[in-house]
Amino acid sequence: MEFKSDNLQVERRLDEIDLGTLTSGKEFHPSPSTWEDEVLYFLMLDRFSDGKESGGFGDVAGRPVSGPDGGRTTALFDLGTDAGNAPRTVWFDAGKGWCGGTIAGLRDKIGYLRRLGVTAIWVSPVFRQVTGSSDYHGYGIQNFLDVDPHFGTRDELREFVAAAHAAGIRVILDIILNHAGDVFAYRDNQPYAYYQGRQWPVDGFRAHSGDGGSIPFDSAGRQCCDGIWPDGAVWPEELQDEATWTRRGEIRNWDAFPEYLGGDFCSLKDMHLGDGLEDPFLSWDLERRIKAFTPSPVLDHLIKIYRFWIAFADIDGFRLDTVKHMEPGAVRYFVTAIHEFAQSLGKENFPVIGEITGGRANAIDILNTTGLDAALGIDDLPDKLEFLVKGRRSPGNPDTEAQEGYFDLFRNSLLDGKSSHQWYSKHIVTMIDDHDQVGEQHKYRFCGDSPDSYRLLRAALGLNLATEGICCIYYGTEQAFDGADRRTDDSSWSDVFLRECMFGGPFGSLQSRGRHFFNEEHEVYRFVSDLCAFRRQEIALRRGRQYLRQLSASGIDGEFFYPQPLGGELHWVVAWSRIFAESECLCAINTSLDHDLSVWAVVDRKLHPAGSLMSCRFSTSESQVGMETAVGEACGASIRVMVPAGGFVVYR
Repeated sequence: MEFKSDNLQVERRLDEIDLGTLTSGKEFHPSPSTWEDEVLYFLMLDRFSDGKESGGFGDVAGRPVSGPDGGRTTALFDLGTDAGNAPRTVWFDAGKGWCGGTIAGLRDKIGYLRRLGVTAIWVSPVFRQVTGSSDYHGYGIQNFLDVDPHFGTRDELREFVAAAHAAGIRVILDIILNHAGDVFAYRDNQPYAYYQGRQWPVDGFRAHSGDGGSIPFDSAGRQCCDGIWPDGAVWPEELQDEATWTRRGEIRNWDAFPEYLGGDFCSLKDMHLGDGLEDPFLSWDLERRIKAFTPSPVLDHLIKIYRFWIAFADIDGFRLDTVKHMEPGAVRYFVTAIHEFAQSLGKENFPVIGEITGGRANAIDILNTTGLDAALGIDDLPDKLEFLVKGRRSPGNPDTEAQEGYFDLFRNSLLDGKSSHQWYSKHIVTMIDDHDQVGEQHKYRFCGDSPDSYRLLRAALGLNLATEGICCIYYGTEQAFDGADRRTDDSSWSDVFLRECMFGGPFGSLQSRGRHFFNEEHEVYRFVSDLCAFRRQEIALRRGRQYLRQLSASGIDGEFFYPQPLGGELHWVVAWSRIFAESECLCAINTSLDHDLSVWAVVDRKLHPAGSLMSCRFSTSESQVGMETAVGEACGASIRVMVPAGGFVVYR
């Protein structure tokens, strides 16, 4: 396969980059006033689009894209004829490596994404990977200043961002500080494990994936070696200093301090970002660790690298990978430097969103102390969101101090030391599917665990898009992708099942190949598109305060309660209000698939006096939209709401 490359234009050293020249006279795309208003869409670039699709979607102006002329040879997926058309073993093996998605293909789908309602695209890492590796995911970087030729070129990235901006869509880039790819070999090309912080011997940088370290580690020896650029070692050249690397071997105990900080992330090589406290008894004291932290030259190099990408491509935000594995002092140092640079370009609200595993309390502490703008990857939030909809979790209970339910996570911010219960809405990214599903051995998408889950998907997306937080959709969810690892004897490569190809290729969803999934008439796509449009009109759904509501089957005073599971199951209505100024939106989902349900739900008595009217403004059942209901006096103020089975409604 022949790839595009502009590596002759790519700087080999950081001192070749003049940020002043790069930014002078350039007008940069501004930040939004608040990211709560935005709808994020996360995609894995290799799995999204190769630009060869036709049928089912339109261009940026909405004109239908047809084929097969112009190289558009991939037709739209048909459930009746295309599901299961690939042999299982061949299909699964194809998902373990590069599949063919490109930046040009992504640009081709800007119209599809805009009509879906997306306002910010979060793109998996685009940087050049170790030559010959299967690191399609982008997290094994060999050149931090170049785009991987599988994806395209730096110019294509810049052109894509400009096209997205023209369509009203911002671009968030996934970045890595903690590690590079598998760019060097330990002695005898053997894996080494972390052991008491010991530094292990190294043979040299790799000329390509699997090479035994044929490029000398010291700079003097490197000057006499031919063929290093662009495929060998690591770039820019400043990172080739041996002091860049901790060289302590692979992490074995992922929760042991300081092992998870100084060890290699599997085969990916850990970078030395600075010196901090290594006493396990002080691991909890983030402020003390930050004060004791001393940044390394490597961290300054990485800051200039990522400032370059903001300036070069007009990037609007970063998603920072593996925050758990970095000293909080390094994160704080980096975030401060990036914020200042972005603000100097007029990007006043440039977000650095951290992937923070290790629990919600830890995520809050990290956000408080480092200056990160928001967190994702918090372990209990996606679980509570998903399984509330599936009828296996409590929505919460404001009458108790427990934080067992999804709505408790937002309500109890005072217990977490937050002065405003809206703190979470500005600092937490919410989503139901993702590319990692940390904590699950056999991984699956929302629709992958049961045939019934598809029927609950719109309720789940309604809950995600109409509750507090910065909402994010994972690619393929809007087409009801159902990837799932159904093996029982092996969990290796399990994350592959979360990463099917939207463009089909050799690894399409539903065990298909050669058929794409950009179907703008899919009922889930249409639901998301309609809800996003409605959300744009209703500020309460984006910025409003949030209250879980008491419900009653009878509407009689004394018979209202917060719904709770019985015998571990809750197949009923869950309702909540979003209130902003004088506006209230009452939202509800029905977790039962067997019955449409009609219940009484509490509303704000000051905003809705008895006898006033509220109407259904949005519903998964179109015939319900516009129906009015009178406010009664029970429980202060309440209305009768009807929610279709597995459905979602909004009353206003």
